[in-house]
Amino acid sequence: MKKQTTIEYPDVSMTPKQIEDFLKALQKKGRQTSTVESYRRSLHALYQALPEEKELSRRFFAGWQKSLTEQGDSVRTVNAKTAAVNSFLAYLGRRELQLQPLPLPEDVQPELTRAEYLRLLQMAKAMKKERTYLLIKLIACTGASVQDVAYVTMEALADGQAVVFTPGGSLYIFPTLQKELLCYAKRQGIRRGPLFLTRKGSPIDRSNITRSIKCLCKDAKVPEEKATPLCLRKLYQSTYAGIRENMDILVEQAYTKLLEKEERSIGWEV
Repeated sequence: MKKQTTIEYPDVSMTPKQIEDFLKALQKKGRQTSTVESYRRSLHALYQALPEEKELSRRFFAGWQKSLTEQGDSVRTVNAKTAAVNSFLAYLGRRELQLQPLPLPEDVQPELTRAEYLRLLQMAKAMKKERTYLLIKLIACTGASVQDVAYVTMEALADGQAVVFTPGGSLYIFPTLQKELLCYAKRQGIRRGPLFLTRKGSPIDRSNITRSIKCLCKDAKVPEEKATPLCLRKLYQSTYAGIRENMDILVEQAYTKLLEKEERSIGWEV
């Protein structure tokens, strides 16, 4: 009986130039701007997550999808990022490194509506739970994962740009949220380091965040199964996707009107 051999596929280097060349190739093929930008975000986040040598390998990909789900990405979000990576690998001529999408779960996870999110914020204010209020707002407004929260520091917020760099990429802290976070830090006497820590000084974890949100659910009339960082992050993703979709529609409408105007002035008679 012949011994089964395992094929060893060589690693492939990943560079920012390769990413930009790939995105330009997508644009030349007529891919929608929203798709190109989505691929851009996914690939730059992948690049940031790579080890120092910045090489794509089966060894790295073996844990990549799992790490995304652990950070709070839904299966559909992971599969969307996987599609971007697979397309990039095909562009590099390395289809043998492509990944299989994750199976979709049978149970549909509940989705937090924007009205429910606002009720949670209102209840946190009424109960004077400022830290919970800010945690809810941070995740729902920036798409931060639980692991990202520890990187929201005074040093990052002191920067006028308020861009928080994390292992998975970066978070843009909107000016209104930045102001609230800085005021909170001042009231709490926090001058440096992370804003959100446990009483023992360790980074706040998923269970801490979920527990604090659940305390608001009854009075806010929000189902407890929606009181999770993942649901808040999904709200950010769906809200952003909806805005982008509306922008794409407006762009298509404006382009159609331009073509119709040109047709009326110099179109061939039909």
